[in-house]
Amino acid sequence: MRSLRLAPALACALALGVAPRANASVSVTDDAGQRVTLATPARRVVALSPHAVELVYAAGGGAKLVGAVSYSDYPSAAKALPRVGDNNALDLERIVALKPDLVIVWRHGNDERQLDRLRALGIALYHSEPRKLDDVATDLLALGTLLDTSAQAEAAAADYRAKIAALRAHYAERAPVSVFYQVWDDPLMTLNGTHIVSDIIALCGGRNVFARLAPLVPTVSREAVVAADPEAIVTTSQGATHADAPLPSLASWRAWPRMTAVARGNLFAIDGDLINRPGPRLVQGAEQLCRDLDIARAHRPPTRAAKMH
Repeated sequence: MRSLRLAPALACALALGVAPRANASVSVTDDAGQRVTLATPARRVVALSPHAVELVYAAGGGAKLVGAVSYSDYPSAAKALPRVGDNNALDLERIVALKPDLVIVWRHGNDERQLDRLRALGIALYHSEPRKLDDVATDLLALGTLLDTSAQAEAAAADYRAKIAALRAHYAERAPVSVFYQVWDDPLMTLNGTHIVSDIIALCGGRNVFARLAPLVPTVSREAVVAADPEAIVTTSQGATHADAPLPSLASWRAWPRMTAVARGNLFAIDGDLINRPGPRLVQGAEQLCRDLDIARAHRPPTRAAKMH
């Protein structure tokens, strides 16, 4: 009877007690609840939102990115990636020409009809849209699996979770602050309670005054905001601006001087890239928002008991 000869790599694996994989396929569940399976880990990736680009780099797969959309500018290496349109108008021919084996899409930001055309071509799509703070870590781990960069992805996810947990513990006992989060000023738009920004507001001890509205990005009237009488109004800008030099969209609220946020000077702007892009930099956006809400707490008039002392 002839003896079986094992390949050196296989023999080594068996000696170490490691079972060889039958194949190199990888599989995860994305943010749309769909199973994404690749025959082998992705080698050519196109990301169709700036936050997806940030997630890929953080998960250790930056070298595998071959295309991105407009405004993908972080980290700095992303600026050199070939462009394939923007969130709403994709250049499908350019995407196909890049021969991706994985396309990371923004579930509610990309045109669904265009995504259907990519599906029809057999291109694997991973839907990324974190709705809770911990979902960012979940996306990092999933992308690490798809890109075969699990070690870096796990380190990034652990670091992110630790920082979020520290913030949550630090602000857990803070007095609540009612917040109007202004996405756009004409028409006036906000975010409801299922958006990740609302989770950040809650982390900081805030309460989104329009959390119960049905649309993810509802349009509201100024009268509705005045009636809600938030203690703080927050919007976004490039860089941080505070009440001493508010943006025009914030300054316009001074037409309602009796509104609590205006009367107390609680008009805040946060760098939009840090709070609107659901990636690891949300930690920085949360830190800034939490500081702003602490300022709003400090602007409260002294209580009767405090006055007596």
